[in-house]
Amino acid sequence: MSTTIEERRRFALRAGVALEGATPQEILTWALGHFHPNLCIASSMGDAVLIDMASKIQPGVPVIFLDTGYHFAETIGTRDAVASVYPANVITILPLRTRVEQDAEHGPRLHERNPDLCCALRKVEPLARGLSAYDAWASGIRRDEASTRREIRVIDWDEKRSMVKVNPLAGWTQSQVDDYIATAGVLVNPLVYDGYPSIGCAPCTRRVADGEDARSGRWSGTGKTECGLHV
Repeated sequence: MSTTIEERRRFALRAGVALEGATPQEILTWALGHFHPNLCIASSMGDAVLIDMASKIQPGVPVIFLDTGYHFAETIGTRDAVASVYPANVITILPLRTRVEQDAEHGPRLHERNPDLCCALRKVEPLARGLSAYDAWASGIRRDEASTRREIRVIDWDEKRSMVKVNPLAGWTQSQVDDYIATAGVLVNPLVYDGYPSIGCAPCTRRVADGEDARSGRWSGTGKTECGLHV
């Protein structure tokens, strides 16, 4: 594969065009074929759809989970269940500071006063650290989840981290995800069935009412729509 950043960027963008319309499994097969063992999956443990697909293609695939210290107990439980059930290598990444240390430095309840900084400290920096060992990473984000994600490619270039970004589920709808979960018996975070279609940290996530956007429960009332991992 090409070695300069510009060559890798062009490679990723060409692949995104060539693989548009391919199935998630075809996209993952391509990505793992090109990058394994230097490709990981990042999962928030809302469900294990991408982990199920990838581990069937490449057992032992690395899965990065960011333990912010503010997760719902159900999310931690889902992580533990995924590590037990799937042939994947689940790797938990922690922030540089504990909650107590962060409170001492920035004051309590930073997520209320400055949610962008809180996400930067507890999500964005840990992900950058976790991804530093890899050449490419994959996520389960989809175009139908939010307006900020409408233009994502199935194979993209992560400008912030100068690495290939793989979005195998980009073109799928929620209905297709649900069908796959039912057919393959995929593990799902129980909060999904309790009114939380998009799950983040407990203090910054609320239930979503019927008819609301799936991500409207994230940072509700703040105007914030992304944590910074994908946009």
